[in-house]
Amino acid sequence: MSRSLKKGPVIDPKLMKKISKLRAGDKTVIKTWSRAASITPEMVGFTFGVHNGRMHVPVVVVENMVGHKLGEFSPTRKFTRHGGKMQKEMEIKKAEAETAAAKAAQAPAAAPKK
Repeated sequence: MSRSLKKGPVIDPKLMKKISKLRAGDKTVIKTWSRAASITPEMVGFTFGVHNGRMHVPVVVVENMVGHKLGEFSPTRKFTRHGGKMQKEMEIKKAEAETAAAKAAQAPAAAPKK
């Protein structure tokens, strides 16, 4: 649910102060813990280090991100795959097929020409 238009977007004043000190196109990473801060048009082109609880994840802000929150682009949970023994077997077969295809693609190129 979006915030009231009367109240305006949530923007951390400390974060805006850091942005105003830098000029557009600067490659420095702006570290922030403010995951709830909304992305504004002034932030486009900057790289933010958004804290996910453990480390700062670099997020390059592009035009499509305006209106979203910084925390949306820094996941806090690590996904470990589903499945067990069957999933592992399927992944091994897939990896073997990929290596066989790669070898087949290289074999005609390495063959001597007559």
